[in-house]
Amino acid sequence: MVGTWQLISGGLEPDETAWHGALREMREETGLAPGEFYRLSTVTTFYRLDNDSLNTAPMFCAIVEEDAAVTMNSEHTAFEWVDVDEAASRLMWPGDRQAPDEVQTVVLANGIAKEHMRIPVYR
Repeated sequence: MVGTWQLISGGLEPDETAWHGALREMREETGLAPGEFYRLSTVTTFYRLDNDSLNTAPMFCAIVEEDAAVTMNSEHTAFEWVDVDEAASRLMWPGDRQAPDEVQTVVLANGIAKEHMRIPVYR
């Protein structure tokens, strides 16, 4: 949606797993490939008026190199790196605002669940 900040998202291809789809969408929308990749326990649920469906989507966290170059596709007009503390306040959808807290307290802080959430990435 124009003028909003949102997380990378998209639909799945036939026979594609959620985490493979998340990696594909990340590469398509930003040109980035993560060095580390994690599943989050945060799940977002949203209603789609166009087809009267309730959708549930898992959320993921990608760690990229600090100097990684972003190449946006036509779906986006801008990007900005922000501190994880600021990320939640910028997100449009309330369901997305829980993810930055989990990223900060589990992934970045090396919480007890971190290694159980890691997804091996093969580029």
